[in-house]
Order: sequence, then C-alpha cells, then structure tokens
Amino acid sequence: MEWFLNLLKDPASIAHIVVVYAAVISIGVKLGKIKFGGVALGVTFVLFAGIVAGHIFNQFGIDHAAQKPIIDVVKEIGLILFVYCIGLQVGPSFFATFRQGGLGMNMLTVGLVLLNVGVMLGLYYMCVGLGLLDNSDGTALPMMVGVMYGAVTNTPGLGAANGVLPSLFPEGNVPAIANGYACAYPLGVVGIILATIAIRYLCRISLEKEQEKIRLEQESNPHATPKHLVIKVTNQVVVGRTLKELHSFLKREFVVSRIIVGDSFIIPNGETKLELGMELHLVCAEDEAEPITVLMGEALPKDWKSDMDLKKYVSRRLVITKPEINGKTFGQLHFSSVYGVNVTRIIRNGIELFANRNLRLQVGDRILVTGTEENIEHVKNVIGASSKKLDHPNVGAIFFGIMLGIIVGQIPIPIPGVEIPVKLGLAGGPLVVAILIGAFGYRYKINTYTSTSANLMLREVGLILFLASVGIQAGATFWNTVTNGDGITYVWAGFLITTIPILIIGVIGRLKLKLNYFTLMGLIAGSNTDPPALAFATQTAGNDAPAVGYSTVYPLAMFLRILMAQLVLLFFM
Repeated sequence: MEWFLNLLKDPASIAHIVVVYAAVISIGVKLGKIKFGGVALGVTFVLFAGIVAGHIFNQFGIDHAAQKPIIDVVKEIGLILFVYCIGLQVGPSFFATFRQGGLGMNMLTVGLVLLNVGVMLGLYYMCVGLGLLDNSDGTALPMMVGVMYGAVTNTPGLGAANGVLPSLFPEGNVPAIANGYACAYPLGVVGIILATIAIRYLCRISLEKEQEKIRLEQESNPHATPKHLVIKVTNQVVVGRTLKELHSFLKREFVVSRIIVGDSFIIPNGETKLELGMELHLVCAEDEAEPITVLMGEALPKDWKSDMDLKKYVSRRLVITKPEINGKTFGQLHFSSVYGVNVTRIIRNGIELFANRNLRLQVGDRILVTGTEENIEHVKNVIGASSKKLDHPNVGAIFFGIMLGIIVGQIPIPIPGVEIPVKLGLAGGPLVVAILIGAFGYRYKINTYTSTSANLMLREVGLILFLASVGIQAGATFWNTVTNGDGITYVWAGFLITTIPILIIGVIGRLKLKLNYFTLMGLIAGSNTDPPALAFATQTAGNDAPAVGYSTVYPLAMFLRILMAQLVLLFFM
C-alpha cells in the first residue's frame, strides 16, 4: 500500500494528477445525477467535486503548483472543445432566430443579459461602499463576475472571464473566481425556476388558457395543415405531362402517394405521366388545394380521411444523410403538408430540438417522423436515411475549425477608451467560428458532422475537464472564502442577480410583447442557458412551446454571455 500512498502524496507525478482528475470526474458525474427538490445539477457537480478534492489536498499540505501548467492546458482544451461543439449546435439557427417574432424575443434576451450585468455592477459598488466586499487587492470585481456567471448558470462565460484575468493580473495573483461561481450556482438554478413561477402570479396567468391559445394558433395555420385529396384528371392541359413537370409548372409542393387506374393502382414517381380519368391520391397544404385541383381536374367526393384511418400509423427515427438537405429549413421541405407526415422532434448532438419551420437541418440530424409506412418511405427517399454513410465522422474538419477559432480569438480588437484591446480569446474565437461554419458551412460544402455519441463525448469531456481543472485549482481557497471571506455575500448577491432581471424581462415580455407564458418560460431558460429550467418549463406546459422559446434565444444568449465576461472586466477594471 505504500506505493499507493506515495502516488497520492506526490503532486509532481503525472500519474498523481491523472488519478485526481479521474476520481473528481467519476465522483462528480455520479453525484450530479442525484436530484435535490426535483432538480439535478448534472455534470456541473464535477466542479464541486474538484473543489472538495482541492480543499482536502490543501489540508494535507499537498500543493499542485508544480502541475499548474498542465492543469491550465487541460482546462483550456476542455473549454475549447465544449464551446466549439456548442457553436456547431446553435450555428444553423443562430441568424434565423432574428426573423419575425424571433427578433423581439432575442431583444428580450439582450435586455436580460444587460440587466444581469447592471445588477451585478450595482451590487458590486454597493457592497464595496458598505464594506461588505474586500477590494483591497482589486479582486472584488472579478469575483463578482464569477458570482454573476454562477447566478446565470453559464459555464462558458466563467471560462471566458478566466481567460482574460492573466492580462489584468500580470504578477500572477489571479483571483479564483470559480469560488464566486460555486457560491452562486446552486441558488442560481433554483432562482431561475422560482422567478419564472413568480411571473405567473404577478401577471395572473392561467395555464389552461395559455394551453388553449397554443392549440388554436396551431390549428389556424392553413399552410401547416395537410389536405388529403382525390382528384380525377379531366383537364387536357396536364395530360401527357409528368409529375415532375407539374411541380415545376405549379411552383407548389404536393406529393401523389398513389394513382388508381380502373381497378388497379400504381405507386407513382417523378416520371409518371398523367392520363385522362386517372384518380390521383395526393397530399398538399390546405391553402393550396384549390389551385392544384383546378389545374388537374375535379375533386372526387371520396372520404379519403376515413380510408387513411384504416392504415396503421407508426413513428420512425430517420437520419438526414443527403448533402442537398443540409441547410434547408422545415418550411422549405413541407414534411407535413406535402408528405403527409408529422416531424415533431430533432435530435442534434444529443440535444432535442423543436421542429419549427425556420430550423435548418444538418447532415446527421435524427428526426422523429409519424405517419403511414407508405408516406414515411417517401420521406426516406428525400432525406437519405442511410446511417451507414455517417459511420466515419469528419473529425479533421472539426479540429481545422478549432484551429481557425483559436487564431480568430487572438486577433486584437481596439475599443476607444479601453487600454487593452479586446480579444475573443480561447472561448469566444472557437465559438464564433463554429457558429459561422454551422450557419454557412453548407454553402461551401463544409461538413463537420460527427455522430451523436461522438459529439456528445467531445462536448461532455471538454466540459468536465474544464470544470475539474477549475475546481481543483479553486479548492485550496474555497473554504476560507465561504467561512472567513465574502462567501455569504456572494450567495445572496447571486440570488438577486438571478431573479431581478428575470422578473423585469418576464413582465415586459408578457405585458408588452404578449408572449405566451410557456414560450416565455422557454425564453427565460434559454437566456440563462439552463437545461434544468427548460425541463421544468416543458413539464409544466405539456407542449412544445418552451422548446421553441429556448431554441430561439439560446444561440444569441450563449454568444453574449461569453462576450460580456471579457467586456465587463476590460471596461471596469
């Protein structure tokens, strides 16, 4: 056993630091699955496990200073992997979210982010003025920035703030802002949910009425409603023309599932030519049924719907494998109105997204399709659905993008009034490049697809390596911060940073923008990049509205959180 004790006591050993990382990560992930009041902290618990480990080693006089360069490298690599994978995830919908109603929702997110900063700065100046915070060494503001990112449960922002601190403290006395983050994080998770509930009572919202409004909105969209028709070909104009030619001529989307000729029927394709007397069984958007019928002939009074009811509806998960689908939106593909199927969910990199009309598809997306076997086969022909094509992920393209992101992150951006030029850094640079590649890479045939499991692995490994590194380094001073330092101040200040902006923006979103409460719940969760809050909202709503709000604002929120971490420190230090 002596060899094992020597392993634990030798901080200069590579084996020692690897064992510490493995223990912290395995214990943290396990404990993160435990729910407190119905809410689990997930992999974020790795941070707290790292803090405990760092504290224990400090108590036994084991100093990891000799391993600081290694820990720093592991920390930055983890952060880069995490934010780059997030950028690829949000990129396809980043710019589309500003269209139509998404613009107002994203402006609310901007307001929420700025209010978080405003409340944090207000509390900082108040607490320093009242002597509640010790600013003798100039570390109070960085610590409050850490508190803010714990309050809004945003880990990449903590990483971005950590990245700029060495330039502000060149002598090496860099504050352990992860201590502030850890103090504020638990109440941050709870505070987001509590503030969302408070908005419901402040605005006197009835959940039943909100659900009814969503149902009526969904039913009132004629283009999203599929229309099943049986049309008899009587117009000489279309006789002899193929279905492909009719698609080009009409400029409208429809799909003919079968054609009845006498007592027999055929399954048509694009080259099928129309003849007089043919009965076309087709599906189109409800608002386009009349012009299609007029062109082809006359509608037959057959009860197509009852005929369809006899068929067995099934659900299938299909994967996007055709490159030509990459970058197209659901609105362009008309799955419901044209192919007679419903697509309700998308699984992208392990994240479940709502299938709204403006969401752009990516190669590797897995869509949940509900319909008849016949119609699902039509969809398979459109999207590919051949998972064998995705067995070999394009890992080289991912690391090429990371390289570009790191280079972009080091470009100095001069800002008037700021002595030190702003840099996007090791967090912001890869994030921006990943968003751009995710949004526009399809135009240049850039395919950064990795399988869902591979992407999840990269992202999760990156995050836990970052959190473990931060926790191990912060653990030595965390207990002293809580007991003898400003820990209690960080806790209540973090709770105010969480709740005050949500209450203000929530009331504005409800009373001024007239947002549905469930959509507003998703917006608040997305603005704080907080999955537990989204899970609570989805459970409360019982529909997809929270997912719509979350996915609409999440890309901008993540970008702003990372950028503001640096701007606040550079402007106010």
